[in-house]
Amino acid sequence: MSRSRAALRALVPFALLLPLAACGTSPGPGKPAADAAAAPGFPYTVVNCGVSTTYQAPPQRAVTMNQHATEVLLALGLEDRITGSAYLDDAVLPAYRPAYDKIKVLAEEYPSKEVLLGADPDFVYGGYSSAFDKAQGRDREGLGRTGINTRLNIEYCTPGPVGLDELKTEITEVARTFGVPERGARLIEEEQRRIDAVTARVKDRARPAVFVYDSGEGSAFTSGGKGIGTEIISLAGGANVFADLDDTFGDVAWEKVIERKPEVVLIYDYGGTTVEAKKQRLMNDPALAEVPAVKNKRFVVLPLSSAVLGVRVADAVESLGGQLHPDAA
Repeated sequence: MSRSRAALRALVPFALLLPLAACGTSPGPGKPAADAAAAPGFPYTVVNCGVSTTYQAPPQRAVTMNQHATEVLLALGLEDRITGSAYLDDAVLPAYRPAYDKIKVLAEEYPSKEVLLGADPDFVYGGYSSAFDKAQGRDREGLGRTGINTRLNIEYCTPGPVGLDELKTEITEVARTFGVPERGARLIEEEQRRIDAVTARVKDRARPAVFVYDSGEGSAFTSGGKGIGTEIISLAGGANVFADLDDTFGDVAWEKVIERKPEVVLIYDYGGTTVEAKKQRLMNDPALAEVPAVKNKRFVVLPLSSAVLGVRVADAVESLGGQLHPDAA
């Protein structure tokens, strides 16, 4: 890999009032549909992670790489525009499974450049920056030269901490790019409603210190302060002990984990290492025996796909809030 409440709610109406062209004027390459002139709200210009693109019409043949990119389009009801997908971290949400099962899977992880181009996309949406690996021939500039527009999830190019404002931006810009701004607005409103319900329940509760254990042996790979993971923990009524780590994810020494005395370990569930194996790794380490979370066996779990900037943020806040504060009404 290598990832305000009031502000979000207040900005929702603007999803329907976005200008037809914004944030730049240089046109990007693409393959506009034959009826581009009839597409309402186009041309549309957007700057994403430093790349300015003008869309003459909504993309028709999208390839999604990484689970949260795929699920954003599915949540917006755009499965008929997805010509291929790649790289799941875990199971697609049940609500999206029927639509997902109709989409061609290009690769278990990232597709080769040849496979990607063979899908004939007019748009590629990457969840992680690794989706656009230049060494593999998938860099955004190179794809642009072949007439393929691209988008990278803004969790990986936002200079400061990522929160609900960035979730609103991601959903709004994707919905606007595909010509369905009203669907984006509805999705944002629903995410906000669910998050508000959790924060109301936990607002007066003590906030336990949480250490995120993604993976790692010689050091701990954890969630830093720049990713949405820290905001999810905060909204759920906890505090990330490595919120001061200036990265979305990063390695920290186990000595630092011991020093910060986390009361809860949040395990990210994905890949070939089970949650139980991760628990055992922590509990079997003598150096961690006096860490309060380990000593008290206080473990909580989230799927990795719920801890990144995508449509599972409300799911993550609901699940983690219930695990951190099970007695909250």
